[in-house]
This record gives sequence, structure tokens and C-alpha cells, in this order.
Amino acid sequence: MAARAFDFTGANGHRLSGRLDVPDGRARGWAIFAHCFTCGKDNLAAVRVGRALAAQGIGVLRFDFAGLGASEGEFAASRFSADVADVIAAAEAMTGEGMAPSLLIGHSMGGAAAIAAAGRIASARAVATIGAPFSLQVAMHHFGDEALLALERDGEADVHLAGRPFRVGKSMVEELRATDLGAALKALRKPLLIMHAPLDDTVPLAQATKIFTAALHPKSFVTLDDADHLLTRKGDADYVAGVVLAWAARYLDLPQAVPAPRPSEDVLAEETGVGKFQLAISAGGARFLADEPRNVGGLGSGPSPYDLLSSALAACTAMTLRLYADHKGLPVTRIRTAVGHRRENGQAQPDVFTRRIAIEGEIDSEQRQRMLEMAERCPVHRTLEKGARFDTVIGEPPAAAEPESAHAADMQVAVDARD
Repeated sequence: MAARAFDFTGANGHRLSGRLDVPDGRARGWAIFAHCFTCGKDNLAAVRVGRALAAQGIGVLRFDFAGLGASEGEFAASRFSADVADVIAAAEAMTGEGMAPSLLIGHSMGGAAAIAAAGRIASARAVATIGAPFSLQVAMHHFGDEALLALERDGEADVHLAGRPFRVGKSMVEELRATDLGAALKALRKPLLIMHAPLDDTVPLAQATKIFTAALHPKSFVTLDDADHLLTRKGDADYVAGVVLAWAARYLDLPQAVPAPRPSEDVLAEETGVGKFQLAISAGGARFLADEPRNVGGLGSGPSPYDLLSSALAACTAMTLRLYADHKGLPVTRIRTAVGHRRENGQAQPDVFTRRIAIEGEIDSEQRQRMLEMAERCPVHRTLEKGARFDTVIGEPPAAAEPESAHAADMQVAVDARD
């Protein structure tokens, strides 16, 4: 699976930092993960659950609420209602790029936000919570009496949550006291999955019981046994992801996962279903996204095909020069190659690749000239220079791709021929 940045504008105009876990190939569905109070999109639970779901075909957006992580805003000025509005803004941003979320997942206070936001997100068809509170005042139990007194007196106070200092404002506390999650649960009218650990010492199990009692059917309760509140053990996060996927499939009409392609040394490009051009690329054991820039209708979520072609030339050049320098015993400490592409219409060879090579090390001008000549012998340079034939078929290729060792062998031939 691949991941990419997905920033968007929150309800209060703040730029919110998001991370999108993208499945390999076409997504079976999309979800939003709302993190726990003061946690952030990169906490263990969010990352592990997001990646586990993406591995099963469910794309997941996790983002930092305002004032946390890389998002704009001040945490002291944050309110629960603003977090709810930002979950809605996240759904709108995803919908705008063809990824309308059908599943909302919330951890702790994020679970309460997901419940409160679900009724205002048209595409949302189910909600899953992890260690969520029924009474939002539970969060205040971790502030400490001294901080609560300071809040009443000064309007703001410093508190320590999960070992980190935060400044909270009186408006946040007043809203936590006033918010009625029971009303939101009765108005939910969507399937609800409640997951909670009996030994959770941050949000007591009784809170989950109250959520279950207040919610209408269909509703489900799954115990997380001896998991802790933050799901710090990977096995617990994987279990949560598996339960969510199995449960959600009943309500979201998820298409079956597409079988993985047979093992191959081919490079695979497959549409993700997001935007007009976005592709999931599998190459050399790595997975990443390819796309077109926004100004031509893409999402700008990855390199363009010409970027990838230029990357191939840049990589091959640097690798070939390294092989040559080591073969000759040249004191080259670092090689950098930058490649650009342009088209000059009307020329016999309209495509032009510009290549700039920086070589660090104590080598003389003659040695640098030999390195420059060697750059033109790199296998990708010669492939582009000579042109190529194409064997295109519909369906599976008729023969195995060239072995992965072929490029290294070609570089060695180029170096040996230079001797």
C-alpha cells in the first residue's frame, strides 16, 4: 500500500494536516479515522489501524485536529464542536476528490466526534468507535484539581496528558460539560460498532455500556480484552482493524478484494479510482503513487510518467558512474544527477533530456571528463538513444519480464567496455 499527504481546510479556516493510507489498486471503500484526545494522526493506533485497513482495500484518512501535530490552530482554543466540524470538513474534502467516506472510525474522544458528525455526512453509512466516552467530562478527570481551579480562575490552564503538557481553555471545558452525546446517539440512525477494553483505565468500561444502551439498533459491542486505551500493542490494533473490516462489510456493500497479481518482475500500474489519473505503482518491491499535476486535471499525488522516465535516467546515470568510479579506484565521495525533460516540436528527435551531474571528490579534469563520457554509456541512456520495440497484449504477458539482475549486468558491460 502507499500513503500520501492529504491536507485540507478545516471548518474554522485552519489548514489541517492529513495522511491518506491508499490501498494497492482500486479501493473497496473509504474511511476517516478520528484520533484520540491530544493524540494526532501519527499515533500508533491511528497508523496501525489505517495501514491494516488499507492492506484490505479500505483507504483511510487520518488527520490532526486543529492545534495538534502539523495542523494549524491553537489547542487551547479548541472545542469539541470544532472537532466535529473538522470531521465533516474532512469528509467534504475527500468527497471532492472522489473518495466519499462510507465509514467513520473514532478513537476515544475521536469516537465521540465521529458519532456526533455522522448524521451530517451524507456518504457515511456506519460508525465504529474504540474506547469512546459517553460523557465527555471523562477527559477532565485527567486534568487534575489544581488545573481545574486555575481554569475557573484564569480561563486557561496547563495540564499534562499522556505525559505531555497542553494548555486548555475554559471554553473547551464548558463544552465538554454541556455536550449531550445521548441525543447524538438517538439521532444517529446508522449501524454502530462499539469496541472497548474492560481494563481501560482512561475511559472506563461503563462509558461503553452507556453508549450501547443509548444507541438504537443495529449496534454491536466487541470487547478488546486486555488491550490498553492507546492500543500500544500491534496485535490489538490489527485485531481492531480486522473486526472493523468484517463488521463493516455487512453494512457497506464492499466489493470483494481484487486478488493480488501473480508474482512478477514486471512493473505494475493500476488505477486507484481516485481522481482522473492516480495510479498505484508496484516496482522493485516498493509501492508508490503516480499522478499528473493539478493544473492538467490530476491530484498532484505522485510523480508523472515523464518524471518517472527522467528518474530512471537519473538513477541509471548515478549508478553507472558509481560502478565506474569504484572500478577505477577514483576517490569519488558522492554523485548527484538531476534530469529534466522537454519537447522541441519540429525536430527530428523532439524529446530532450537535460542532465546535470555533480561529482564530489578529489578527481582531476581528465577523470571528470571520463566520468562524463561514461554517463552516456549508462543502459537507460542507450535505451532512450536507440529507441525500443514494444510487445503489447491484452491480459497476462506471454513471457516473463527481464530478470531484475539485467540492469546491473548492462552497467557492468558498459564499464568493462570503457577499459
